[in-house]
Amino acid sequence: MCDSGEHVRRLGVYGGTFDPPHLGHLIAAQSVLDAWCLDEVVFVPSGTPPHKNPDEVTPARHRYMMTLLATLDNPQFSTSRLELDRPAPSFTVDTLRQLHGEHPDGVELFFILGLDAMIGLPTWKEPQEVLELCHMIVVGRPGYAQEAVAQSLGDMYTRYGHRIHFADIPAVDISASDLRSRVREGRSIRYLVPDMVREYIEAHGLYRGEEGSEP
Repeated sequence: MCDSGEHVRRLGVYGGTFDPPHLGHLIAAQSVLDAWCLDEVVFVPSGTPPHKNPDEVTPARHRYMMTLLATLDNPQFSTSRLELDRPAPSFTVDTLRQLHGEHPDGVELFFILGLDAMIGLPTWKEPQEVLELCHMIVVGRPGYAQEAVAQSLGDMYTRYGHRIHFADIPAVDISASDLRSRVREGRSIRYLVPDMVREYIEAHGLYRGEEGSEP
Protein backbone atom coordinates (compact mmCIF):
# COMPACT_ATOMS: atom_id res chain seq x y z
CA MET A 1 0.00 0.00 0.00
CA CYS A 2 1.27 3.47 -0.86
CA ASP A 3 2.28 5.82 1.93
CA SER A 4 -0.04 8.83 1.95
CA GLY A 5 2.37 10.93 4.06
CA GLU A 6 4.88 13.47 2.82
CA HIS A 7 7.58 12.14 0.52
CA VAL A 8 9.88 13.21 -2.28
CA ARG A 9 7.88 13.44 -5.51
CA ARG A 10 7.97 10.13 -7.39
CA LEU A 11 7.75 10.78 -11.10
CA GLY A 12 7.40 8.17 -13.81
CA VAL A 13 9.03 9.10 -17.12
CA TYR A 14 7.75 7.26 -20.18
CA GLY A 15 9.84 8.03 -23.25
CA GLY A 16 9.30 6.81 -26.77
CA THR A 17 8.28 7.78 -30.26
CA PHE A 18 4.58 7.05 -29.54
CA ASP A 19 3.95 6.52 -33.23
CA PRO A 20 1.10 6.08 -32.39
CA PRO A 21 0.45 5.86 -28.62
CA HIS A 22 -1.78 2.86 -27.91
CA LEU A 23 -3.58 1.08 -25.08
CA GLY A 24 -0.50 -1.02 -24.31
CA HIS A 25 1.40 2.16 -23.41
CA LEU A 26 -1.43 3.35 -21.17
CA ILE A 27 -1.84 0.00 -19.41
CA ALA A 28 1.90 -0.20 -18.76
CA ALA A 29 2.00 3.35 -17.40
CA GLN A 30 -0.96 2.82 -15.08
CA SER A 31 0.41 -0.51 -13.85
CA VAL A 32 3.79 1.03 -13.02
CA LEU A 33 2.17 4.07 -11.41
CA ASP A 34 0.18 1.80 -9.09
CA ALA A 35 2.96 -0.69 -8.32
CA TRP A 36 5.64 1.92 -7.52
CA CYS A 37 3.28 4.43 -5.85
CA LEU A 38 4.13 7.18 -8.32
CA ASP A 39 2.60 10.63 -8.11
CA GLU A 40 2.50 11.06 -11.87
CA VAL A 41 3.66 9.56 -15.15
CA VAL A 42 4.88 12.05 -17.74
CA PHE A 43 4.94 10.84 -21.34
CA VAL A 44 7.90 12.31 -23.25
CA PRO A 45 7.60 11.90 -27.03
CA SER A 46 11.06 11.86 -28.55
CA GLY A 47 12.14 14.58 -30.94
CA THR A 48 14.67 13.07 -33.34
CA PRO A 49 15.41 9.58 -31.94
CA PRO A 50 19.15 8.90 -32.40
CA HIS A 51 18.54 5.18 -33.04
CA LYS A 52 15.91 5.66 -35.77
CA ASN A 53 15.82 6.97 -39.32
CA PRO A 54 14.06 10.38 -39.10
CA ASP A 55 12.36 9.72 -42.43
CA GLU A 56 10.58 6.73 -40.92
CA VAL A 57 9.14 8.61 -37.93
CA THR A 58 5.90 10.59 -38.07
CA PRO A 59 6.45 14.37 -37.63
CA ALA A 60 6.82 15.37 -33.98
CA ARG A 61 3.79 17.67 -33.97
CA HIS A 62 1.49 14.73 -34.71
CA ARG A 63 3.09 12.37 -32.22
CA TYR A 64 2.86 15.03 -29.51
CA MET A 65 -0.82 15.71 -30.20
CA MET A 66 -1.69 12.00 -30.28
CA THR A 67 0.10 11.42 -26.97
CA LEU A 68 -1.62 14.44 -25.44
CA LEU A 69 -5.01 13.12 -26.54
CA ALA A 70 -4.18 9.61 -25.27
CA THR A 71 -3.35 10.87 -21.77
CA LEU A 72 -5.98 13.58 -21.48
CA ASP A 73 -8.51 11.74 -19.33
CA ASN A 74 -6.09 10.58 -16.61
CA PRO A 75 -5.20 13.28 -14.04
CA GLN A 76 -2.02 11.38 -13.12
CA PHE A 77 -0.77 11.33 -16.72
CA SER A 78 0.76 14.27 -18.55
CA THR A 79 2.60 14.85 -21.82
CA SER A 80 5.78 16.90 -22.11
CA ARG A 81 7.34 18.75 -25.05
CA LEU A 82 10.70 18.61 -23.29
CA GLU A 83 12.49 16.61 -25.99
CA LEU A 84 10.58 18.16 -28.90
CA ASP A 85 11.67 21.68 -27.95
CA ARG A 86 15.32 20.74 -27.44
CA PRO A 87 17.77 20.77 -30.39
CA ALA A 88 18.24 17.35 -31.99
CA PRO A 89 19.36 14.69 -31.44
CA SER A 90 17.41 13.73 -28.33
CA PHE A 91 19.17 11.79 -25.55
CA THR A 92 17.57 10.28 -22.44
CA VAL A 93 20.40 11.39 -20.16
CA ASP A 94 19.73 15.03 -21.06
CA THR A 95 16.02 14.59 -20.39
CA LEU A 96 16.69 13.11 -16.95
CA ARG A 97 19.09 15.92 -16.05
CA GLN A 98 16.54 18.51 -17.12
CA LEU A 99 13.77 16.88 -15.07
CA HIS A 100 15.98 16.87 -11.99
CA GLY A 101 16.71 20.53 -12.61
CA GLU A 102 13.00 21.31 -12.80
CA HIS A 103 12.45 19.88 -9.30
CA PRO A 104 14.83 21.78 -6.98
CA ASP A 105 13.10 20.33 -3.91
CA GLY A 106 14.01 16.84 -5.08
CA VAL A 107 12.41 14.18 -7.24
CA GLU A 108 12.80 10.42 -7.66
CA LEU A 109 12.61 9.42 -11.31
CA PHE A 110 11.34 6.07 -12.62
CA PHE A 111 12.07 5.61 -16.32
CA ILE A 112 9.61 3.23 -18.00
CA LEU A 113 10.84 1.32 -21.05
CA GLY A 114 10.45 -1.93 -22.93
CA LEU A 115 12.75 -4.93 -22.71
CA ASP A 116 14.37 -4.32 -26.11
CA ALA A 117 15.25 -0.74 -25.17
CA MET A 118 16.71 -1.85 -21.83
CA ILE A 119 18.88 -4.47 -23.49
CA GLY A 120 20.19 -1.73 -25.77
CA LEU A 121 21.12 0.57 -22.87
CA PRO A 122 24.92 0.11 -23.33
CA THR A 123 24.60 1.87 -26.72
CA TRP A 124 22.94 4.95 -25.19
CA LYS A 125 24.73 8.21 -24.44
CA GLU A 126 26.27 8.00 -20.92
CA PRO A 127 24.39 4.84 -19.86
CA GLN A 128 25.94 4.76 -16.38
CA GLU A 129 24.79 8.34 -15.77
CA VAL A 130 21.29 7.31 -16.85
CA LEU A 131 21.31 4.65 -14.14
CA GLU A 132 22.58 7.18 -11.59
CA LEU A 133 19.74 9.57 -12.39
CA CYS A 134 16.75 7.21 -12.27
CA HIS A 135 15.30 3.82 -11.53
CA MET A 136 14.64 1.77 -14.68
CA ILE A 137 11.26 0.02 -14.84
CA VAL A 138 11.44 -2.69 -17.49
CA VAL A 139 8.15 -3.73 -19.04
CA GLY A 140 8.41 -7.33 -20.23
CA ARG A 141 8.31 -10.94 -19.09
CA PRO A 142 10.04 -10.66 -15.67
CA GLY A 143 11.97 -13.98 -15.71
CA TYR A 144 13.33 -13.70 -19.23
CA ALA A 145 13.82 -9.92 -18.92
CA GLN A 146 16.12 -10.13 -15.93
CA GLU A 147 18.37 -12.74 -17.54
CA ALA A 148 18.57 -10.87 -20.85
CA VAL A 149 19.23 -7.48 -19.22
CA ALA A 150 21.91 -8.87 -16.90
CA GLN A 151 23.69 -10.46 -19.86
CA SER A 152 23.54 -7.29 -21.94
CA LEU A 153 24.63 -4.85 -19.22
CA GLY A 154 27.39 -7.00 -17.74
CA ASP A 155 29.36 -5.02 -15.12
CA MET A 156 26.80 -2.22 -15.21
CA TYR A 157 24.15 -4.67 -14.02
CA THR A 158 26.38 -5.81 -11.18
CA ARG A 159 26.81 -2.21 -10.06
CA TYR A 160 23.34 -0.82 -10.74
CA GLY A 161 21.09 -3.88 -10.57
CA HIS A 162 19.36 -2.48 -7.48
CA ARG A 163 18.06 0.38 -9.65
CA ILE A 164 16.63 -1.90 -12.34
CA HIS A 165 13.15 -3.28 -11.70
CA PHE A 166 10.88 -5.56 -13.73
CA ALA A 167 7.20 -4.73 -14.04
CA ASP A 168 4.59 -7.46 -14.01
CA ILE A 169 1.80 -6.01 -16.13
CA PRO A 170 -1.20 -7.45 -17.99
CA ALA A 171 -0.11 -9.01 -21.28
CA VAL A 172 -1.28 -6.77 -24.12
CA ASP A 173 0.20 -7.65 -27.51
CA ILE A 174 -0.08 -4.34 -29.35
CA SER A 175 2.74 -2.84 -31.38
CA ALA A 176 2.92 0.59 -33.00
CA SER A 177 4.35 -0.90 -36.20
CA ASP A 178 1.37 -3.25 -36.50
CA LEU A 179 -1.02 -0.35 -35.94
CA ARG A 180 0.66 1.65 -38.72
CA SER A 181 0.36 -1.37 -41.02
CA ARG A 182 -3.31 -1.76 -40.16
CA VAL A 183 -4.05 1.85 -41.04
CA ARG A 184 -2.02 1.62 -44.25
CA GLU A 185 -3.98 -1.49 -45.27
CA GLY A 186 -7.34 0.05 -44.40
CA ARG A 187 -7.99 -2.18 -41.36
CA SER A 188 -9.52 -0.94 -38.14
CA ILE A 189 -7.51 0.06 -35.06
CA ARG A 190 -10.61 0.56 -32.93
CA TYR A 191 -10.12 -0.77 -29.36
CA LEU A 192 -6.33 -0.74 -29.86
CA VAL A 193 -5.84 3.00 -29.41
CA PRO A 194 -7.95 5.58 -27.53
CA ASP A 195 -10.84 6.84 -29.64
CA MET A 196 -9.47 10.38 -29.80
CA VAL A 197 -6.16 9.06 -31.14
CA ARG A 198 -7.95 7.00 -33.79
CA GLU A 199 -9.99 10.05 -34.81
CA TYR A 200 -6.85 12.19 -35.02
CA ILE A 201 -5.13 9.61 -37.23
CA GLU A 202 -8.15 9.55 -39.54
CA ALA A 203 -8.52 13.34 -39.62
CA HIS A 204 -4.87 13.91 -40.55
CA GLY A 205 -4.42 10.95 -42.88
CA LEU A 206 -1.55 9.56 -40.84
CA TYR A 207 0.15 6.34 -41.94
CA ARG A 208 -1.53 6.54 -45.36
CA GLY A 209 1.14 8.64 -47.08
CA GLU A 210 -1.00 11.78 -46.80
CA GLU A 211 -0.57 14.54 -44.20
CA GLY A 212 1.55 12.35 -41.91
CA SER A 213 4.26 12.00 -44.55
CA GLU A 214 4.86 15.74 -44.85
CA PRO A 215 8.12 17.12 -43.36
